[in-house]
Amino acid sequence: MLGFGTLTKKVFGTPNDRKIKAVRPLVDKINALEPEFEALSDDGLKERTDALAKRANAGENLDDLLPEAFANCREAARRALGLRAYDTQLMGAIFLHQGNIAEQKTGEGKTLTATFAVYLNALTSKGVHVVTVNDYLVRRDAEWMGKVFAALGLTTGVAVAGMSEDEKREAYACDVTYATNNELGFDYLRDNMKPSIDQMVQRGHNYAIVDEVDSILIDEARTPLVISGHMADRSELYVTINAIIPLIQPEHYTLDEKQRNVTFTDEGIEFLEEQLRVRDLIEADATLYDPESTTIVHHVNQGLRAHILFKKDKDYIVREDQVVLIDEFTGRMMSGRRLSEGLHQALEAKEGVKIQPENQTLASVTFQNYFRLYNKLAGMTGTAATEAEEFGEIYGLGVVEVPTNRAITRIDEDDQVFRTGTEKYGAMVKEIKAAHEKGQPVLVGTTSIDKSEMFSALLKEENIPHNVLNARQHEQEAQIIADAGKFGAVTIATNMAGRGTDIQLGGNVELKVLEAIVADPNIDPDDVRKRIEAEHEDEKQRVLAAGGLFVLASERHESRRIDNQLRGRSGRQGDPGRTSFYLSLEDDLMRIFGSDRLDKVLKTLGLEEGEAIVHPWVNKSLERAQAKVEGRNFDIRKQLLKFDDVMNEQRKVVFGQRREIMEADDLSEMTSDMRDQVVDDLIDQYMPANSYADQWDTHGLYAAVIERLGLNVPIIEWCEEEGVDDEQIRERLIEASNKLLEEKTESFGPENMRTIEKQLILQAIDTKWREHLLTLEHLRSVVGFRSYAQRDPLNEYKNEAFQLFEAMLDSLRNEVTQKLALIRPMTEQERQAMMAEIAAQQPQAPAEVTNETPAPTPEAKNAGFDENDQSTWGSPGRNEPCPCGSGKKFKHCHGRLV
Repeated sequence: MLGFGTLTKKVFGTPNDRKIKAVRPLVDKINALEPEFEALSDDGLKERTDALAKRANAGENLDDLLPEAFANCREAARRALGLRAYDTQLMGAIFLHQGNIAEQKTGEGKTLTATFAVYLNALTSKGVHVVTVNDYLVRRDAEWMGKVFAALGLTTGVAVAGMSEDEKREAYACDVTYATNNELGFDYLRDNMKPSIDQMVQRGHNYAIVDEVDSILIDEARTPLVISGHMADRSELYVTINAIIPLIQPEHYTLDEKQRNVTFTDEGIEFLEEQLRVRDLIEADATLYDPESTTIVHHVNQGLRAHILFKKDKDYIVREDQVVLIDEFTGRMMSGRRLSEGLHQALEAKEGVKIQPENQTLASVTFQNYFRLYNKLAGMTGTAATEAEEFGEIYGLGVVEVPTNRAITRIDEDDQVFRTGTEKYGAMVKEIKAAHEKGQPVLVGTTSIDKSEMFSALLKEENIPHNVLNARQHEQEAQIIADAGKFGAVTIATNMAGRGTDIQLGGNVELKVLEAIVADPNIDPDDVRKRIEAEHEDEKQRVLAAGGLFVLASERHESRRIDNQLRGRSGRQGDPGRTSFYLSLEDDLMRIFGSDRLDKVLKTLGLEEGEAIVHPWVNKSLERAQAKVEGRNFDIRKQLLKFDDVMNEQRKVVFGQRREIMEADDLSEMTSDMRDQVVDDLIDQYMPANSYADQWDTHGLYAAVIERLGLNVPIIEWCEEEGVDDEQIRERLIEASNKLLEEKTESFGPENMRTIEKQLILQAIDTKWREHLLTLEHLRSVVGFRSYAQRDPLNEYKNEAFQLFEAMLDSLRNEVTQKLALIRPMTEQERQAMMAEIAAQQPQAPAEVTNETPAPTPEAKNAGFDENDQSTWGSPGRNEPCPCGSGKKFKHCHGRLV
């Protein structure tokens, strides 16, 4: 008998079925327009774009323009690339336009699907960002799909690391911009550190389509993007502590693999204290519980984590004398990404490479909060359904499973579980050898670099030719994946998530076509496609006869999505294929989640060596274990986001205020309000409300007014006048401070004064925001301990962060007011004295040659520097060299003027 839920699905269909059904009429409309657009000339396609853009900018709804825009884009893609989009690709594009995640199986053509939604939304002239996971895919997709956009009269730009600011600005000004998620986030942060609007590169956040959306918005969301500056060098401390860690025995610490945490036992703490005293890192009578030992304890903990929790060639690799992190989900190197709080330095000490200085956060943002800046967001992936709840809760994105163009015929076998890793690997090699001998291409999935290289060694012993793809060979990844479907090919790959290149049986036709088009832009795409397809057809038939691609995985990943991504590499576009997972009780997931019980079952069954247990129940058990891990990771990301949301509200206020300041021509009203507030604070502090005159701290007020307002006025005498009250003193101070600023404005000139005000406010905001971020980092690291006092750490963080933000704004007002009060133009005598001092520092011709090292020569005056035009000065810090080239600090040279 059918359950009620099953019955209703049969009658009404699933919610996903209903979404698919709802867009079919739109697809029919697009198809009906096809003859009309086929009849247009190449110029006619561009003219239609202009007409659609005029209607969009006149306010017509993009939904009404969709059928015509999609029909125009389909025809342009057919002419530029020789590809005619399937109806299922049009469906996926409609869901992308609606602000959903379109889940399309591997090989269904996500790259082309995106162009339709991109084109439609680019008609508003507000820019569209297409986000991918690495620079190679950014350039490849922009080069490939840029031909479609060019045929439609749109411009395409690329934003990747290493470009100049002018190149970036030009890229973001294009109708369509391809960029990595990291570069978009960093450009956003850098823009909000710029001194003027015209130096910013991004022009807003209108619409973004995120490719491999689960990888970017889920897997990478645990690590925020951080722009940082160097702090003091403490490399000796890391080296000293690193020498202690190998002496630590297993009884000195406890390891929690599920939570990825390691802590010292009481015995371990005693041992540590002894070792640290010997090395003079703590005093002879000190303990690790003393407040003075906090820093040492922190670094020792990080050293222990580096040695116990982080494995070389799994979590990181050493490349060119640097420790480079590896993304656990994609297997790619994360160049430029560093672990915080001294953990990366601990890894560098462990591996004996150069230790980079620790960093101070200058600006940071999580991917969640960056991508929520967009007015509309969409995503593409082959595996999103398992994370639909998180996408909906965090990003407000729905997930729609787009049907495949052809039915899936792949065979997914039940998992095979062996007692030991040795038995498992032996069985896998036999399976690979059998498939290879009949010419069936095999893709072997591993979870780490060392395991992929171990597998490679096993295959070499059997003389089986193969390719290895992991973080060490990432430059060749597209070519290796493109060849993985050839007859008899064996490919070992570490985590196949988001590779961006299809494994096509007989070889990747699209990649060969693209290479031919790039090599000769004048070549006819239709002709080159026919030639390459003919070359591949024979080999494809041989691979089909051998059974298609065989995906053999050596382990289950913590995330079901990663397993599904690997599985989805086989059986694309209705091709035959087979997938199988070989596991052992020694695998991390099996070991951590209840392998003891399964081991007893296997012993009871009397399995002999080399035999495996195969049963659907095992699959279900593993799925439950994976669901537990995914649930925990979701909780970690949600918790990170809750804390970052507190900072994000403050970030939006600061960045928004900063932009207003840069856009404003006259900030005199703002600085006047700041002065008024400072005066109010001074009056409240030294002349409290409802107090008598003899209770006023008039001497304190007098000193504070000199310090903060730069005013030497007879406050003590004012306060001794008969009948005077705090309000009258306030008015007199405001009047005096306004008069002082009027005099300064007259001395500098109104235009110079406006420039000085803007520079001072922006410098103060940047300095105070950096200090505030550091304070919040420290607060975040200790607030968890409040739970021991039965207080909610998040609420405590919110309350204290708000108080710190208020204090930051008070400090900002005081600093700007004080600096404006104290600045003054240089007198002619001071200017001449400064020039004489600079001249005296110029090296004289030596009377004789000596062996002494000469004093450093001040730099020549920088090209383009004009001391009368502050716009040529740039934005040097107070302690940085003066841009005039004198060799003096800015604050001691031309910075005295500002």
